[in-house]
Amino acid sequence: MSTVSELRIDLDGSDRVVPAGTTAGQALEADGRTVIAARVDGELRDLEYAVRDGERVEPVAIGSVDGRAIMRHSAAHVMAQAVQDLFPEAKLGIGPPVENGFYYDFDVAEPFTPEDLKRVEKRMREIVKQGQRFARRPVSDDDARAELAGEPYKLELIGLKGSAAAADDGAGVEVGGGELTIYDNLDAKSGELCWKDLCRGPHLPSTRVIPAFKLMRSGGAYWRGSEKNPQLQRIYGTAWESRERQDEYLKMLEEAEKRDHRKLGAELDLFSFPDEIGSGLAVFHPKGGVIRRVMEDYSRRRHEEEGYEFVNTPHISKGHLFQTSGHLQNYKEDMFPAMEVDGAEYYLKPMNCPMHNLVYRARGRSYRELPLRLFEFGSVYRFEKSGVVHGLTRVRGMTQDDAHIYCTEEEMGDEIKRLLDFVLGLLRDYGLSEFYLELSTRDDSPKFIGTDEMWETATGALREAAEATGLDLVPDPGGAAFYGPKISVQARDAIGRTWQLSTIQVDPNQPERFGLEYQAADGTRKRPMMLHRALFGSIERFMAVLIEHYAGAMPPWLSPVQVVGIPIGDAHVPHLERVAALLRARGIRVEVDASADRMQKKIRNAQKQKIPFMLLAGDEDVAKDAVSFRYRSGEQKNGVSLEDAVEEIVKTVEARVQI
Repeated sequence: MSTVSELRIDLDGSDRVVPAGTTAGQALEADGRTVIAARVDGELRDLEYAVRDGERVEPVAIGSVDGRAIMRHSAAHVMAQAVQDLFPEAKLGIGPPVENGFYYDFDVAEPFTPEDLKRVEKRMREIVKQGQRFARRPVSDDDARAELAGEPYKLELIGLKGSAAAADDGAGVEVGGGELTIYDNLDAKSGELCWKDLCRGPHLPSTRVIPAFKLMRSGGAYWRGSEKNPQLQRIYGTAWESRERQDEYLKMLEEAEKRDHRKLGAELDLFSFPDEIGSGLAVFHPKGGVIRRVMEDYSRRRHEEEGYEFVNTPHISKGHLFQTSGHLQNYKEDMFPAMEVDGAEYYLKPMNCPMHNLVYRARGRSYRELPLRLFEFGSVYRFEKSGVVHGLTRVRGMTQDDAHIYCTEEEMGDEIKRLLDFVLGLLRDYGLSEFYLELSTRDDSPKFIGTDEMWETATGALREAAEATGLDLVPDPGGAAFYGPKISVQARDAIGRTWQLSTIQVDPNQPERFGLEYQAADGTRKRPMMLHRALFGSIERFMAVLIEHYAGAMPPWLSPVQVVGIPIGDAHVPHLERVAALLRARGIRVEVDASADRMQKKIRNAQKQKIPFMLLAGDEDVAKDAVSFRYRSGEQKNGVSLEDAVEEIVKTVEARVQI
């Protein structure tokens, strides 16, 4: 039994007795460089936190997810200090860690220039080298207001203390406590105050512990994300646990820039966004149209094999439909404004599900028909803010490969497992192979509708199906749709980035709202369960993912042009036209370049267009009734008979493999 002068704690799974006043860092024997913080009874704490009797103390390594977030948050503070050193009139917004980095918002007279960022980064390196110590101290509301009297945005956050907005903004409110905290940056030798900020923490022990960082860019951002608020200037940076890890990340960014689907979409003549049509509304050019059609055709065939039935629904609807579904109450800000037609309000549809419910309800249903799987390539419209519209990955008009499955509660578990297997299998067919799953559940927000029992049943069925795949399952509390929990399939691309693709949502609420029923085996009327499923997410976004995954060099089965014939001279064009006819008869997309360009330029053009197969022909090829193969890799194979050439291309295309 511990005494007043001793404490008994759980130290990373081991029972330990330590002197009263022991800090988390002392208990963990942390060096402050590899272990930079502690998790105490589930809460992240500074190493200077004094442990209490009975607490569980675990180390937080700098290279862990939590460790990186703490390091990046500390780097954001260093950046803010550097900005105010160089621009004393700058007012502080917020500065949280984000995926792969951090940012801080500032109210300044003029936008930051690239030269400004160089100066800020230089000053940051000086602060890091000084080894300033991060020190946490609780403050009262009045003291915080007095200390931060010159920071209007911080004063606003103090006024929000304890609210969800304050917590999101990193306002310095202790979780579950309600006290404010300020972090001081203290001189390593004298202990004098160098800078301070309102913040929840935790932080690194010292600025010197930030191993590698780099400022990336700056841009405008509205205060707390609202267009009604002032626009601040946001500086983005990245920070890592080692220079090597940062170099890897920067190299990945270089590769990502080369793979940007917007750039490749223009170079390969796939799609565009004409100003005359409007932001976030894409038009697909012939080659982009081919990729899209092939993607859709293969998906249709696989859905037919899986027992789906195809439906088609309008692009607009009376507002009452979305009132019934709950979208007007919960989703209206993301919908285009209403239009008046014949005295009624009509909306562009943001979702296909309400209309699929009407298809189900069009006649009586029996348990013998269930599961009923309805599928549609349905066009939907979302009023995305102009600042977030981004190529094909964030658009205002999109086509969802949308399915809704109606089943009994008893069938739901098996149906979700079958559905998840189908989703993962189809994504693998398109060339993606690394996945993990995210389970989004509800929290205490009032936006979630339905009973506790309904949510528990739905969440349990999703969790069981997800665990059966053997993939990693990551919790996402509060991330559910307003009507039910969901599984999101997260896919990694060729350079390691993660994309959220397919979603599977359990919805026990819409069948209730629409009065959907089926006749059970005992003759009673029952409600079906409803599963929402978008496999690609949207055709547009999935196409962007594939373009970046393959760096524009689509596998032969998805390539707009699969084969190009390149004659050495004009006399060889008829021979290649004959080869092209043989390939077209087998369903291959082929062109013959009969232009006046020299052969080497024709080869370069085909390589730029990332065409999988080039078939070259000269006098010797014509004489032997053959062609010379040139692959996208640059490898060449001469004297291939026409029969063998056609068979190799057809087999490669049918195998849906990359070359």
